[in-house]
Amino acid sequence: MRSLTRLVPHLLRTVALVCVLGLVGLTVPDSAVRPAELSLVKIKGADGVDVGDDVIWILAVGSDARPGETMTRTRGDAIQMVSLNTRTGAASSIGIPRDSWVPIPGFGSNRVNASLTYGGPQLMGRTVGSLVGVQPDFVMVTRFPFFENMIDDIGGITVNNPRAFSDPYLRPKGFKQGQIKLNGYGAMAFARIRKSLAGGDFDRSANQQRVLRGIQRQIATRAERPGFMERGVASVLRNMDTNLSPAELFELAQVVAQVDPRKIHTCVVGGSFGNVGGASIIHPNVAQARRYGDAARTDATLGRC
Repeated sequence: MRSLTRLVPHLLRTVALVCVLGLVGLTVPDSAVRPAELSLVKIKGADGVDVGDDVIWILAVGSDARPGETMTRTRGDAIQMVSLNTRTGAASSIGIPRDSWVPIPGFGSNRVNASLTYGGPQLMGRTVGSLVGVQPDFVMVTRFPFFENMIDDIGGITVNNPRAFSDPYLRPKGFKQGQIKLNGYGAMAFARIRKSLAGGDFDRSANQQRVLRGIQRQIATRAERPGFMERGVASVLRNMDTNLSPAELFELAQVVAQVDPRKIHTCVVGGSFGNVGGASIIHPNVAQARRYGDAARTDATLGRC
């Protein structure tokens, strides 16, 4: 796999999509990161990586780990496949519904998020990569408590909510339609509620992408502060599990912090609801997933969903 150091000449003029429920922590100084709250893995020898030097692929996963569970070996709850074009500034996020029933290498077929349980970030990357048709260069996994802390640390976010909805457990008072301000807990609830949404898992994935846009806008307002990037990377390095070097982390942080919201493209893989062994699943539209992967493969743009 190509080295990130080859991308250095592009990074300072690059605009890219904030890509993860947690990767943005790379640009948040003194964020309340705790051990095992964030994992960033560079995939070695990923099969099927067939992109130009300008495109980086990152699979972002929000882990459903409970206290005491290993974050990288439990089911994923939020899944976004992100491509970043470091030359043009284009970026895209492909939402993968967590209940998508797909082949998992070496384990038959199951929900896509089960691959994290079976084989950690590496297998999760292979599984989602097979669905989309492009293997990720990196896999990021984080717990939702870290995500909440990070949102609070940056002063909350603003999202554009297309419909009012609520949840009796996570958000009894609900979210109104229109532009709304969210703190850490509110952003977590907004990204996780599913049952009260008309489109279920599909609408939830779209809401996760709205949260990512909100994070990007808030981070962008602080990125130019002297020392902001350097302190953020140093803070995360003390607490994060990763096989990236400090230089590579800083380069990724530069990409995240310089996102241009005018060049963000987001789509969610569609499909149909089904049932396997009494469990509710989604049969993903594989042709559509591959179309999204092909569209973003060389330039990180998706066009129309």
